[in-house]
Amino acid sequence: MRKLLLLAMLFASATIFAQGTITGKVIDSATDGPLPGANVKVVGTSNGTMTDFDGNFSLEVGKSSGKVVVSFVGFMATEVEFNIAEGGTQDLGNIVLGADENALDEIVVTSYSLAIDRKTPVAVSTIKAGDIALKLGTQEFPEILKNTPGIYATRQGGGYGDARVNIRGFSSENVAVMINGIPVNDMENGRVYWSNWAGLGDVTKTMQVQRGLGASKVAVPSIGGTINIVTKSIDAEEGGNVFAGVGNNGYSKYGMTYSTGVGENGFAATVSAAKIQGDGYVDGTEFSGYNYFVNLSKQINEDHLLSFNAFGAQQEHGQHYTRQTIAEYNRTEAGPQRFNADWGYKNGEVYNTAFNFYHKPQMSLNHYWTLSENTEISTALYASFGSGGGRRTRGDKFSNNDYRLGGFDQPIDFDRIVDENMQLGTLGASDIIYASRNSHNWYGVLSTFKNFTTDKLTLSGGIDGRYYVGSHYYEITDLLGGDYWLNESSSDLNGGTALVVGDKFGKDYDGTVLRGGLFGQAEYDVTDDFNVFMAADISNTSYQVENFMKFEANDPERTSETVDFLGYGIKGGANYNLTSNHNVFANVGYFSKAPFLTNVFQNTTSSTEANTDARNEKVFSAELGYGYRGPAFKANVNLYRTSWLDKAITNGYPNPADRDMMLFYNIAGVNALHQGIELDFSYNVTDRFKVSGMVSLGDWTWTNNVSATLKDQDGAIIYDDEEDLDGDGDLEPRTVNVYSEGLKVGDAAQTTFAVGGSYDFADNSTVFVDYNYAGDMYSSYFVEARNSPGMGNTWEAPEYGLFDFGLRHKFDVGPLAATFNGKVNNIFDTEYISDANDQGNGYKDAQVYYGAGRTYSVSLKLNF
Repeated sequence: MRKLLLLAMLFASATIFAQGTITGKVIDSATDGPLPGANVKVVGTSNGTMTDFDGNFSLEVGKSSGKVVVSFVGFMATEVEFNIAEGGTQDLGNIVLGADENALDEIVVTSYSLAIDRKTPVAVSTIKAGDIALKLGTQEFPEILKNTPGIYATRQGGGYGDARVNIRGFSSENVAVMINGIPVNDMENGRVYWSNWAGLGDVTKTMQVQRGLGASKVAVPSIGGTINIVTKSIDAEEGGNVFAGVGNNGYSKYGMTYSTGVGENGFAATVSAAKIQGDGYVDGTEFSGYNYFVNLSKQINEDHLLSFNAFGAQQEHGQHYTRQTIAEYNRTEAGPQRFNADWGYKNGEVYNTAFNFYHKPQMSLNHYWTLSENTEISTALYASFGSGGGRRTRGDKFSNNDYRLGGFDQPIDFDRIVDENMQLGTLGASDIIYASRNSHNWYGVLSTFKNFTTDKLTLSGGIDGRYYVGSHYYEITDLLGGDYWLNESSSDLNGGTALVVGDKFGKDYDGTVLRGGLFGQAEYDVTDDFNVFMAADISNTSYQVENFMKFEANDPERTSETVDFLGYGIKGGANYNLTSNHNVFANVGYFSKAPFLTNVFQNTTSSTEANTDARNEKVFSAELGYGYRGPAFKANVNLYRTSWLDKAITNGYPNPADRDMMLFYNIAGVNALHQGIELDFSYNVTDRFKVSGMVSLGDWTWTNNVSATLKDQDGAIIYDDEEDLDGDGDLEPRTVNVYSEGLKVGDAAQTTFAVGGSYDFADNSTVFVDYNYAGDMYSSYFVEARNSPGMGNTWEAPEYGLFDFGLRHKFDVGPLAATFNGKVNNIFDTEYISDANDQGNGYKDAQVYYGAGRTYSVSLKLNF
């Protein structure tokens, strides 16, 4: 089958002073079929074209001899010499491109912001669709990145889609995640909720990780790195597939993909859908979801292409929210890897106190326009409408061991709570279930202009505009047998009233974010081997909140003032190809970034007052890199140093003194230094045997002491003894001094190592084994436990190493091509701690999550 048609604009293919014409056909080495959309460009000029649906090209050239470079996403670029008489034609014949396992070549769709190997001066790793299908199995989507330098990915509590990813010690709030160039980080807190994108593994064509400042063309750059996911687009030929898979703990998944191919009128459509469900590896984490993807594209003419994408994942899943100490896990019947305190039985069915449900479809309309032979414009209009939330509890019976079915480590007896609520009758329910609802409407435009100004200079720039409104409220969902629940809050507008299912209480506010920015970049080819670039951006971010629960409609305090933050950044870099095998690069950047809404409005549940101490975060980063590209061996080495000033942190953990109470904190003005070295390599020992690996050594440290303001689980500031301590008439927030200077940055392994090998033991059969090591993983810390100097570092979790095994076999079923995949993760069922929080006494009271033990899956795909 012919491969994907590149969604791009055509380079100019003719010049006024043409010497002659060269023709040829570009072939995919894997399929011996044509490659539509491959780039063909005269070396040292902007003169080029692209292959048609049959892989053919014809290009008029302005000189009698020279070279053309032929490239396509995911393939090794090839240079071919030509030599023609004036006015003549030369047929270069078939030009075969082989797959490049480690890098992406040049891509013209500028909004994707993908790095170009041996040209873009950033540290980059690429994972392709075949590797995702082979290695993902029952893992969470971010876990496919664990063989990448600088990456630490875990499932946190183990619920479906609850995974997180950390790059160079930076959490998801400071890692830009983009799908087809469109940002998906939450506009209020910067986080990425992977459960919203659970079906991406089925439709991803390429995933690229740019560590550090990266090459993304948006007005607000990332700190730790950029994850850019490129989905399927136009397939040149009609066809599709059906697939099904099963795995441990009732895991099952089935679905299909179909493409119409490109019709004579230039229209093409691709659709994909899948259903997934299972019981979850951790107790009480049952899940189900539906994933879908649609691409509709129309080639209007040679200058205009329209493409519409829509995708999403409607899902619900039980969660493992409450961390335990190591001693507590070891006392449980289920064991450390599977125990979960946040579920029980109601009417004989599993019922959760921690449960997530969400649906966040994203739609985009993309226009690609060849304005002239030297100018291209790509524009994406996008929208997202998210709706859902998470289940919570009100009452103390859920954490009382007397209300469990036989002991502290047994499921919750919801039926007993229902019976007691019913007995209370007109007194109202004592314990209820409610949902923290979070929905949003998000609209954006991202437009990039690119001009090949001269043979050496390329200028690009664009706009990045976003408008977002997030609605957040608490809603009663289950009275557990009671007639009503009495809202005893004195600050709610409905305080003191009897509430029923569907009523709101405690929290009800909208957060509005408006962001507009400009970015520009200049790229200059000093020579064919020496490239430099300079980029700059400026943006304004406006925040506002409106509180419906605490203030009447006519109260001027109901709507906050609008708070603006001006951000800017500048970065530059250079790449020098020393030879055809060796290259070096460097980049440096500085930017000032607006804080998140959650740091500007710290007490959104009960106030609309802005935090006057909120300020921009400042980042300075520098990196050096070296690359080697040989016929069989490839390697990269990167050195990085990132200084982070005035970081704001909002987080929360159970109060060590009262495990039923959550304490949240807001720390402002934290400084950190992240530095390290990374190495990765791949070696084709033979045509059938390949080894690859990486080593990442980080040194990430907090560099100053700060103070923190504490809040309760409803987001309200906690006040010291409800007293006016300084006599100014106002209550004093509960603050603590946090002695963090010299502490290691926690929540991710600072040392990681991976090595793997794959062997094609038959023409259509492959096996692989991967080993991943994680060490120097320091706990995040509970702020009240770091309230005196000289306490030493936070607790360091034990190091661990995991083995994975996989098998792929391709065969024919009648006229259909079939692929069988089998995967076993954590072959030896290693018991390890993946996440930890130091409560002040190290090992004794550290709150932890254990990683999953041995898991497996098998799947079959039939292509038609």
